[in-house]
Amino acid sequence: MVGDERQAVLEGMPLPVVLIGSFGRIEAANTRARAAFSAGIVGRPYLTVFRQPGLIGALEAALAEGRTGDVRVTISANSHDLVYRVTASPVPLAGGRGAILAFEDVGEREQAEAMRRDFVANVSHELRTPLTALLGFIETLKGAAREDAAARDRFLGIMEREAERMSRLIRDLLSLSRVESEERMRPAQRIDLMVPLRSSIAALKPLADAQDVALGVDGGGEPVMLLADPDQMTQVFSNLIENAIKYGGSGKVVTVEVERIAHDAALRGPAVRISVIDKGEGIDPIHIPRLTERFYRVDTHRSRKQGGTGLGLAIVKHIVSRHRGRFRIESEKGKGSRFSVVLPSE
Repeated sequence: MVGDERQAVLEGMPLPVVLIGSFGRIEAANTRARAAFSAGIVGRPYLTVFRQPGLIGALEAALAEGRTGDVRVTISANSHDLVYRVTASPVPLAGGRGAILAFEDVGEREQAEAMRRDFVANVSHELRTPLTALLGFIETLKGAAREDAAARDRFLGIMEREAERMSRLIRDLLSLSRVESEERMRPAQRIDLMVPLRSSIAALKPLADAQDVALGVDGGGEPVMLLADPDQMTQVFSNLIENAIKYGGSGKVVTVEVERIAHDAALRGPAVRISVIDKGEGIDPIHIPRLTERFYRVDTHRSRKQGGTGLGLAIVKHIVSRHRGRFRIESEKGKGSRFSVVLPSE
């Protein structure tokens, strides 16, 4: 096979592919391989490009023994690490035996698998705790506390709270699954955003009053028309306002600020920003990048005591993403927090 034909075959392959000659030099590489490793790898000895022992071993087995092998390697390229499953296959060449290296990027797949394992482990842990409590109290009520009316009432109250906790968790898991499945479907209904916002505020007013928190709106006098899912917007506002009351209510004031933006650079057009602001104790900046992760909590005990599932902000993030918007969290210890949703208004 002449050089042009060989290069055309390599270019037609969907993976980064490198051809090693019988003298240990890289004879050809397709565009994907040159982009992944270096534009000037052709003509260089393979030992100066690939230094991973596992990869070298598989390549030497292909060159010396004519044996095909697979190996998982991590390669630093273009200032970041890539995880590849590399197949080293022997090929006959005019000067002897060469080898082809095909690189399959498995980093995202492995990351997704790790996330799946973590998710299953987290759900199992979240359900195990209330289930253990329920089973323990049921056993106690069937035995020693069977005739103790005071203990029975106390245990039944705890069992009710634990059952409600499991119900909230399952509801949020179903909601998260539904939101993720719809994330690529842009809403087509034009609504007044102030309707779900006012509905959320009205629904949470009793909670604010019970915790002696003043809940107000700034700038929401006029309609805000945009394409949005009203139920999901209610979910976003309810999550953010409820969190502000529960976790930022120590400052006794929670404000919902509505601001129209003539041109948002990130969204490339007019937008509306809804911010939920509290004057509470704030959040350490170290936690902010992870707040939208599933089951991530700043204070696990406090969150569970308040009835949190650890999924609320993850749901908010996915809903905002579906609406092609931006979600931003700003906070400083001792100075409160601001949770902002920016949505395109056209």
